[in-house]
Amino acid sequence: MDSLEKLEKIINERKNVKSEGSYTCYLFEKGIDKILKKCGEECSEMIIAAKNAKKEEIVLETSDLIYHIMVMLAQMDIPLSEIDKELESRAKKQMNLKEMKNTDLNS
Repeated sequence: MDSLEKLEKIINERKNVKSEGSYTCYLFEKGIDKILKKCGEECSEMIIAAKNAKKEEIVLETSDLIYHIMVMLAQMDIPLSEIDKELESRAKKQMNLKEMKNTDLNS
């Protein structure tokens, strides 16, 4: 089991069984608005770290963002396997640059 699968398991356990003092439980108790706020904050912090080209900060902030996104997914009952399936589907597609630009324009 890889680290994301382990983390997903822990997050789902915290969602179903409250653990006193757990930050993950705190997020679930506060609800989706708090979870999404944290996703936004962590995304901003990751962007700033990348802009400053500080590799260690980028790794830390990206890890924080991934964690909070995983909490959001758990709150929405979306397993990582669905994300993995979508990414696999995208990896199989071979688009040229023109097709990618059209996709971006339609998004």
